[in-house]
Amino acid sequence: MSVLSKNEKLKNRPIGFMDSGVGGLSVLREAVRVLPNEDFIYFGDSANAPYGTRTVREIRELTFKAVEKLMEYDIKALVVACNTATSAAISELRSKYKDMPVIGIEPAVKPAVVCSNGGRIIVMATPMTLRQRKFRELIKTYENEADIVPLACEGLMEYVEQGISDKEGLKSYLENTLGPYLTDNTESIVLGCTHYPFIIKEIREYLGDRNIVLIDGSKGTSSQLKRKLEENGLMRDEKHRGAVTILNSSEDHKMIELSERLLQQNDQEVQND
Repeated sequence: MSVLSKNEKLKNRPIGFMDSGVGGLSVLREAVRVLPNEDFIYFGDSANAPYGTRTVREIRELTFKAVEKLMEYDIKALVVACNTATSAAISELRSKYKDMPVIGIEPAVKPAVVCSNGGRIIVMATPMTLRQRKFRELIKTYENEADIVPLACEGLMEYVEQGISDKEGLKSYLENTLGPYLTDNTESIVLGCTHYPFIIKEIREYLGDRNIVLIDGSKGTSSQLKRKLEENGLMRDEKHRGAVTILNSSEDHKMIELSERLLQQNDQEVQND
């Protein structure tokens, strides 16, 4: 019987994904497409969602607890598929888990600026993401290159966590929150929370015939994950057929059902950079 080398054993371990709820599944489904031979463990902390209205200390504590849960599965890499958790805790996570690739996500401002023709760029995100130094530094980098308007969307992610059952409420939310920021010069909207790609259809319906590009960061994050796996020699054998395991802190079994449904959702109308 052959004995697997240490590196081969590492290769065969799963990749851990965490999010404050089900939003990170928008990143996971892209990662599955990019890395079809890998196994994934997804942990959604829906019992403590939303993170975006909590203090930085609370977010860090919750994020570390979620990651500790994933570590029980001997993961070989970690993806923090939550903009808020990335903003609040990514540096601390990388300091603690130095021997493992730790990938975060941030609002896709750079791709929006690169594609800009001089129009307004609206960045929809949670209040906490927008308040963090990481986001302020991101905006400062590009503020002289484009008209970037941060838009705090408190309460928007909950529509996804609840299975997008309140269609009329969501429409009213978009009218009241996004509507006042739209101008004839608005050319793109950055979806700065991983929950938001799951309401692409509703956002597009609200925008109507406006020629506005919707952008999120799941492809960039997944590409970075692939690069880190390659750099560390952690890519799994191409003969292996990858699998996904979904966990959730909520005791409501419907959260797993919702997660599986969202993972299979394939109706994106978003520029994925």
